[in-house]
Amino acid sequence: MIKSDKKLKELARILAKKNSLHIIQAVKSLREEEPFAGAIGLLAETYNGSDDNSVIKAIGDFFNDTKDLSARPEIITEIRKPWNEDTISMLVASCWQSGLDYSDYMEDMIKIFIKGDYSTAIECMTVIEGSVAETSRERKDDLIRNIQDASKVWVNEKKSLTLELLSILEK
Repeated sequence: MIKSDKKLKELARILAKKNSLHIIQAVKSLREEEPFAGAIGLLAETYNGSDDNSVIKAIGDFFNDTKDLSARPEIITEIRKPWNEDTISMLVASCWQSGLDYSDYMEDMIKIFIKGDYSTAIECMTVIEGSVAETSRERKDDLIRNIQDASKVWVNEKKSLTLELLSILEK
């Protein structure tokens, strides 16, 4: 990812005006240029605060199509923020839909799995399942312990999902 303060300021200006057409055009143009640092954070913030379905769809599609390895740390940074559940779920879904390797971020996915709602937990499980082959046995065992220590996961609707996740990690 390149650092471009000029591009970031221009994107921030467009997003701040909240003009749906301009936002959608800006998101489409981002697909055609080299990614720049900070854009992911601005888009996540806009997604989180928007109630315009066309803006939400455009930003969600952008994240789902992100194939740049250098975007992973920024996406994970956004996942760690206290966004609403729909935003977190979209960001996690973008991880597996991108086809990129997120094995370096398994702990983050486990944390989100534990504290997230059912649909977000499914998205996390999909990312984890796609990354488990690149994870050492020792690390898998640590992740299993983390899940088992989170007793609240066991007492809600995610119990069967948690058992499935443990099965995936035990392989």
